Amino acid sequence: MQSPAPDPAKTPGPTPLGRLHVAPGRATARKNGAMSQPSQSNAAQEPTTPAPPQPSVGSLAAHRPQPVAGADYDRTAAKLAGIVADIDADPDDYEDEYAGQDATGADLPQGRFLDRERSWLAFNERVLELAEDPNTPLLERANFLAIFASNLDEFFMVRVAGLKRRIATGVATRSASGLQPREVLELIWNRSRELMARHTACYQDEVAPSLADEGIHVVRWNELTEKEQARLYTLFMQQIFPVLTPLAVDPAHPFPYISGLSLNLAVVVSNPVSGHRHFARVKVPPLLSRFLEASPQRYVPIEDVIAAPRHLAELFPGMTVEEHHMFRLTRNEDLEVEEDDTENLLQALEKELMRRRFGPPVRLEVEETIDSEVLSLLVRELKISEAEVYPLPGPLDLTGLFSIAGLDRPELKYPKFVAGTHRDLAEVESSSAPDIFAALRTHDVLLHHPYDSFSTSVQAFLEQAANDPDVLAIKQTLYRTSGDSPIVDALIDAAEAGKQVLVLVEIKARFDEQANIKWARKLEESGCHVVYGLVGLKTHCKLSLVVRQEGDQLVRYSHVGTGNYHPKTARLYEDLGLLTANQEVGADLSDLFNRLSGYSRRETYRRLLVAPRSLRTGLVTRIEKEVQHHRAGRPAYVRIKVNSMVDEAVIDALYRASQAGVPVDVWVRGICAVRPGVAGLSENIRVRSVLGRFLEHSRVFAFGNGGEPEVWIGSADMMHRNLDRRIEALVRVEDPAHRAALSRLLETGMSDNTASWHLGPDGEWTRHALDADGRPLRNVQEMLIDARRRRRGTATP
Repeated sequence: MQSPAPDPAKTPGPTPLGRLHVAPGRATARKNGAMSQPSQSNAAQEPTTPAPPQPSVGSLAAHRPQPVAGADYDRTAAKLAGIVADIDADPDDYEDEYAGQDATGADLPQGRFLDRERSWLAFNERVLELAEDPNTPLLERANFLAIFASNLDEFFMVRVAGLKRRIATGVATRSASGLQPREVLELIWNRSRELMARHTACYQDEVAPSLADEGIHVVRWNELTEKEQARLYTLFMQQIFPVLTPLAVDPAHPFPYISGLSLNLAVVVSNPVSGHRHFARVKVPPLLSRFLEASPQRYVPIEDVIAAPRHLAELFPGMTVEEHHMFRLTRNEDLEVEEDDTENLLQALEKELMRRRFGPPVRLEVEETIDSEVLSLLVRELKISEAEVYPLPGPLDLTGLFSIAGLDRPELKYPKFVAGTHRDLAEVESSSAPDIFAALRTHDVLLHHPYDSFSTSVQAFLEQAANDPDVLAIKQTLYRTSGDSPIVDALIDAAEAGKQVLVLVEIKARFDEQANIKWARKLEESGCHVVYGLVGLKTHCKLSLVVRQEGDQLVRYSHVGTGNYHPKTARLYEDLGLLTANQEVGADLSDLFNRLSGYSRRETYRRLLVAPRSLRTGLVTRIEKEVQHHRAGRPAYVRIKVNSMVDEAVIDALYRASQAGVPVDVWVRGICAVRPGVAGLSENIRVRSVLGRFLEHSRVFAFGNGGEPEVWIGSADMMHRNLDRRIEALVRVEDPAHRAALSRLLETGMSDNTASWHLGPDGEWTRHALDADGRPLRNVQEMLIDARRRRRGTATP
């Protein structure tokens, strides 16, 4: 990669920063959204993806550089640690989220939609409230602080970046909430600044002192003893110094490329002979632990070790180090892949992944003590506005708290819970694996993860299929999975055993693209038929289909779920899944897989609603039927559980149902544009949110249906991208016991006796965690854990 030539119109010389010598201009320029590549020497120092937070903090040996397991990193040490924004909710292009109000809502009042970006920030505020809550176990508070920071990083990289891009290109339109794009951007800047200040205060004033009270000390360099500093000097010289590369900035050295989310030192040094002052940048190595153990249970940020006076002197021998400051840049990491019928999507995506790291800046975090001249230099050279600068007390980048939260102190965490085998798969658990096919021949199985084990249900289903000589074919969608996935291994085993294996890999799953490309190729090499879905559509549905020879018949076994085939997140995400031998469901999945792999144009199904053709209309039709049932005096209600509720057409249908007197309950984890409790519009709508140790991820849609309840589960959130630009699938749950169980779940989540957040008509969320006497309200997740323990006879008294 070649660096562009310096602008000949500019000549080397002093800058407005006085005597601080800097480059005449940035080495990389961006025009109309396309950035030229930096020089090869600088670019080679930057990783192609952000490095994941290290899982633990340990002894000196733990601080040696470790390779990043890229295939197992789905931007989610955060996701593996608990509750994230699940911008799986993985925000696609910004366009459709700002498509304006739906034309069918002309009879409804203006201003009926809450702003989605404000709602997302409110979601992350709820995460922060869990960190601020002294009743949350201490290391879980640290974990929620890290999740808040990780969520906000992703929000800026995708949502803010997308909004800025559309403003710059002149195609951004007024949002459905009525705000102009610039108003939304300013709202984001102001509100995120407030939340980041609260986040830092929570760490410094509450969590860090509480950790110290428990013997876990996170200290700064000047708080270390001489012995500790000496020990870290040895570590620095042996394992850190060799991988550091100070980059000077002067007429001969252009301002270096700063990778997204990297921690950096801005160092000012002076020549003792000439007196000239110079700027240099030192990048903190991303492959080392974020916190280093100075002595047992005493940890110091790695940037403090690098910035110690003696250590900087080793980096700049013969120079006088005058000052240093930490900074961190967030870049646009959205992808823009143009798809057409002739282009190889895999190759196109690989090229775009290379370009992702050169996206324009969207946020600059700096220590609040930063020198004004150094800050001016960074703002100018990074071409970022002052509104996008966030001065904060150090240390920056509290996603590093994931490593502190991972310490082996179980008494400071949620009590351990190990899922058991679903009782319909194994009445008495034993060392032998359950016979999934035999169980499904007698009844459907409704799974509820993480309370029901993923490994002894969905994973066992696919492993049994791979090893069964009577299984002829397996068809599978993969959106996200783990780097050491037993699901992938089972599919490979099946293909190598001669079975027909079709795998639809969604290689555009945000921040998992590189990992999915790797697994797609591995599957292809083993003999699997690998396809990438339909042009212009992401495949987000969660489907497995097994075809088995039984006598003279072919029997189809199916799994339809709400969550990814990811064994690790299945222990931390709340999800539902239906395992069934129902032949209508099997026929539907056969038809849908044929559509995904071939040229089928089928749009109607027996037990499925499928986006983008029938899912929105199917749900709206059912909401409208509830109005008819209510007017006729028959039982009627709408209960929905989703991650996000933004789609205007669905929301307007809910408003009309409310106006007709139909009770509407919406249980949403993240974004919600519904404005509940407005007289004449939504007084019959309640909106609740539940956050906790597990990430609420399932999607459920229940309707009173005149006394014959109808319940659906599946992969779709109520957002434009899910309903218009993705293949999503919902399956109708037929077993009356399963419908009743799902109805009880929805009723429990919406109950006033359950701890949750309530959304008001003004868009503000209010936490309800205590009853009128100050006692904690029941926690729906703990209730479900306790129910499973009681079933196995292991409940606590």
